[in-house]
Amino acid sequence: MTATGALAGLGRPVLAAFAAIGRVAMFAGAIVGHILRPPFYFRELGHSLMQIGWFSLPVVGLTAIFTGGALALQIYAGGARFNAESVVPSIVAIGMTRELGPVLGGLMVAARVASSIAAEIGTMKVTEQIDALVTLSTNPLKYLAVPRVLAATLAMPFLVATGDAIGIMGGWLVGITRLDFNSATYLKNTIDFLEAWDVGSGLVKGAVFGFIVALMGCYHGMNSARGAQGVGRATKSAVVSASVLILAANYVLTELFFTS
Repeated sequence: MTATGALAGLGRPVLAAFAAIGRVAMFAGAIVGHILRPPFYFRELGHSLMQIGWFSLPVVGLTAIFTGGALALQIYAGGARFNAESVVPSIVAIGMTRELGPVLGGLMVAARVASSIAAEIGTMKVTEQIDALVTLSTNPLKYLAVPRVLAATLAMPFLVATGDAIGIMGGWLVGITRLDFNSATYLKNTIDFLEAWDVGSGLVKGAVFGFIVALMGCYHGMNSARGAQGVGRATKSAVVSASVLILAANYVLTELFFTS
């Protein structure tokens, strides 16, 4: 292989990656541009809020309570090496609100919601329902994507807040039943060391993650290939891309929020 061929082999995937990033950015820009412009489909927004927000509560809650309990056990085991077992309440609270609550909540919602949105919209494309919307002079992006993205962006902070509370409660339950903490002391340490921005930063992350989850679901659904295999690939790609972007966005936001 010549040097030119080797460079071309390296350049093609790089150019393809930049082209994909550009397509996603243009898609996101189109959605944001449509949010404040009529017509508004409030029925679709309400339905999406129920599907994304309310019906995601069980999986987010179960994830949070077991994460909080496991976090308390791990911090206690690590702190015991330095006679610092008393830090368990504060570290559980900070860890849940800053990182684990929004990130794990976002990943669980990505698994549940991004796949559902991609499969639903991809199936509509395969069965030509999106073409029917165009025939009826309805903008598919406005009708299908905007309500879902807006609903996920609004619902995720509430899911994160609920997950934070349940996760801290999981740590409290483990602390008083397994680690011999006094309940009042545990709660006092949690309240004393937890700051408003610890909670607020997690809620901001939740809104960003919700936007990413719905955006990836809509994007891959809208660009699904024809046939059952195309819908399956779109569903898989939506979950994978949403999960990777959530982790990447979490690092960027943590760098912005907590690095002076």
